[in-house]
Amino acid sequence: MKKPLIILTGPTAVGKTKASIGLAKALNGEIISADSMQVYKGMDIGSAKITKEEMQGVRHHLIDCLNPDEEFNVAVFQEMAKEAALDIISRGKVPVLTGGTAFYIQALLYGIDFNEEEHDDSYRNAMYEIGIDEEGKKKLHAMLCEVDAEYADTVHYNNMKRVVRALEYHHFTGRKFSEYNEQQRLKEAEYDFCYFVLNDERAHLYERINKRVDIMMENGLLEEVKALKAKGYSDDLVSMQGVGYKEIIQYLNGAISLEESVELIKKNTRHFAKRQLTWFRKEDDVIWVDKQGFDYEDEKILEYMYSHMKTIGVEKIN
Repeated sequence: MKKPLIILTGPTAVGKTKASIGLAKALNGEIISADSMQVYKGMDIGSAKITKEEMQGVRHHLIDCLNPDEEFNVAVFQEMAKEAALDIISRGKVPVLTGGTAFYIQALLYGIDFNEEEHDDSYRNAMYEIGIDEEGKKKLHAMLCEVDAEYADTVHYNNMKRVVRALEYHHFTGRKFSEYNEQQRLKEAEYDFCYFVLNDERAHLYERINKRVDIMMENGLLEEVKALKAKGYSDDLVSMQGVGYKEIIQYLNGAISLEESVELIKKNTRHFAKRQLTWFRKEDDVIWVDKQGFDYEDEKILEYMYSHMKTIGVEKIN
């Protein structure tokens, strides 16, 4: 018998954190973070990491687990998330997977085997040599556009790991990585799940994104990045290339003004939200939850999700 899994995702800044707490409290659940940045210690403001107060006593997993220079990728996430889900279920609770890193969600849900792909360090290293600077990263992304425009549309050129991984896959198999992802989506899920995508009108979402970036700056994002650099964390670490961090680094390195940096964070975050929605629209069995359709009332949104969860035998406890 499959175990239950509740998934709550959506574009960045849509309000997943607040909704996830409501779900977890009502279901006697615990939250597993599906976020590629919140796993890092000391990267709180730029990742919009949930605070202890916001948790409201709900236990969270995969937050503040690693230092910024430790490796974290989809395979590591899958292993850690599986372990967390088993632990939660073993204690009679419901795992609630929350976050906006769509590939991570897919990896846990369908048990993707990341050991089956061929790889060659020499080819991979050659690609990383090309992407050593901004111009090179754009060149790699252009190469990906030529062989797999569909996948390239879902990944930013700064996300070197994903760009190189897709190029490497095509190099060895002659197939598009987007086709591989589609095959994985056709696999049978390892859980009885409800997969909710929280969404909002574009104008309202973009307004929330811009406001959130302003709040991040007020809360000390600049000082957070300075502190990370002072601890010796390199600019080219995967963690330091996250949206909100790489733009501040550009300012600190004298490439752009602080005002330009803030506007760039807003722009890149909006683009990230767009790529997230592009991915979610390709997923099967998702339940779209459009906030405006519920008059932005939290209780209405939660009740709608509860009604779907009954189909997999998950009931709220209060």
